[in-house]
Amino acid sequence: MIKHIVCFKLKDNSLENCQKTYNILMSMKGKVEMLKDIQVGIDFLHSERSYDIILETLLADENALDAYQNDPYHCDVVKKHMHAVRESSIAIDYYIEEKQS
Repeated sequence: MIKHIVCFKLKDNSLENCQKTYNILMSMKGKVEMLKDIQVGIDFLHSERSYDIILETLLADENALDAYQNDPYHCDVVKKHMHAVRESSIAIDYYIEEKQS
């Protein structure tokens, strides 16, 4: 499994804009089929080093990550919005072990 995490600093980090961005990111649930899980959070601390929004997704493998990066909904709706509203972003992709029972 792969965890894909992106943190965004927004040009306008008002609560209204953060909520709109949250809704657009969460709209991938059920529309981007390779996502096994999705979580989105809005920062409440607003410290100097804080980012405004975090996106965490769970994908089966590298093929699923590649498919996600090229998914039409992800590209045409989500990336389009994020590129318009973000000031900067950071990301990490890493393997996670599945828990054995």
